[in-house]
Amino acid sequence: MKKIIVIGGYLAAGKSTFARQLSKEINVPYLIKDTFKISLCSNIDVKDRGQKSLFSVVTFDAMMYVVERFMETNYPIIIEGNFVPAGIKKVDEAGIINKLIYKYNYESLEYKFIGDTNVLYKRFVEREKSSERGEVNTLFSEVIYDDFATWCHNLDDFNVGLKKIEIDTTNFEEVDFESNIKVAQSFLHE
Repeated sequence: MKKIIVIGGYLAAGKSTFARQLSKEINVPYLIKDTFKISLCSNIDVKDRGQKSLFSVVTFDAMMYVVERFMETNYPIIIEGNFVPAGIKKVDEAGIINKLIYKYNYESLEYKFIGDTNVLYKRFVEREKSSERGEVNTLFSEVIYDDFATWCHNLDDFNVGLKKIEIDTTNFEEVDFESNIKVAQSFLHE
């Protein structure tokens, strides 16, 4: 079953929670960039934001290594992260994911999580205080709203594949997660 589900979009929009829930519902393994980074760096002392950025690149590369191993065996996978399009970072994450999709002739379904950046910023600030984020995912300084909004909108042009679903999580209670999971189930079985 040559299918990949890519969950991307804005920070603090609920991507990781959805990835875990989706994985459980459709019985497909997932890789979450932030928790993958925590695992990779569990025995490394992260001293500053520069090291954190370096570990983000290493984490993406490691994730893509694992994704390619799944693709070599035609196995489905879910990946989640705040993946970026070309021109934002040194690494064109969208381009790399698209190359793997093309190389292994996979079909992709992309969920793009968005929302009111004012609301997401408040979630982000609260989340940064949580010990669950792991030292390697913290920013080491307070983030101002304008920077946060820019980071979110830098992700707007990320695109992999033809099938895309946009989910606005400004208000979680208004999101029909069940129907979005059904879309993934249909995608896997078409």
